Amino acid sequence: MKNIYAPIALFTYSRADHTRSAVESLLHNKESAQSDLFIFSDGPKTEAKREVVEENRKYIRSIKGFKSIHIVEHEKNQGLSNSLIAGITEVVNQYGKVIVVEDDLILSPFFLQYMNEALEKYADDDRVSAISAFLNPIDSEAPETFFLRYFACWGWATWKRGWDLFNHDARFLLRQMRWKKKSFNINNSSNFYGMLYCQKVGLVDSWAVRFYASSFLANKLVLFPGRSLAIQTGIDGSGTHSGKGNSKYARMILSETSIPVLEIPVEENKHMYEAFARFYHKGQTHNIRWFYDELKSFVRRLIGLDFK
Repeated sequence: MKNIYAPIALFTYSRADHTRSAVESLLHNKESAQSDLFIFSDGPKTEAKREVVEENRKYIRSIKGFKSIHIVEHEKNQGLSNSLIAGITEVVNQYGKVIVVEDDLILSPFFLQYMNEALEKYADDDRVSAISAFLNPIDSEAPETFFLRYFACWGWATWKRGWDLFNHDARFLLRQMRWKKKSFNINNSSNFYGMLYCQKVGLVDSWAVRFYASSFLANKLVLFPGRSLAIQTGIDGSGTHSGKGNSKYARMILSETSIPVLEIPVEENKHMYEAFARFYHKGQTHNIRWFYDELKSFVRRLIGLDFK
């Protein structure tokens, strides 16, 4: 019988309180006791960060409750993208699949059940590149599960064949995307193309927009749940890449019931695509603020200022 429990890759840096909350939420999943946990702890950016990184590492060394725990502590700062890309590649090459969690997420008690069932169901379906656990607070009732060509990185999973699609080169991805911007931007409701351009010129360092673009260009689908099994807590301003006070997500709640992975057509759900477009259209002000925050962070990096 196949082992249905995929390894979990947890990426963390300096926020022990966030890491603790993420791990405790994972431990509320009954599957955690049969799951291998890989923790990737990035090194401090500056000497000023060393103390909080060590505080976080003290906590992760105390974690119990998983089938096995493997900790990778980087001496030097890799940056989120480099740390995550290397960590996922390591785990997925060994196990063929991986569930990815960052330290600013809270997961539903049904998160691992959904992830493992979906990974098993679509393991041999090349039309599917990834599984997402996060659902935006849209204005429409959703089916139990549905497919989009979109990708959400707040709690997700993939197989080696899905991760092998990943193209690091934003310049190449932009060239291929030239006549597909409207669809990539979800009917021009957001500006993922602009974010990809910012990646090319060095304003941002986002593995997620590059994986989304890689999957999108390969015409692959991502499975989404009808109720969110993950919420993001990093929008409190404590993270390097997270803004503060994003009201779009302020009142989100986790699913209190399991989400069955039923047989559905493996095709993009047009109704849900339109619901996502409406959601992002309403957040256009946030998109402008995001770009301003990223530009400000880039300038501060250029002049050598430390920032969270």
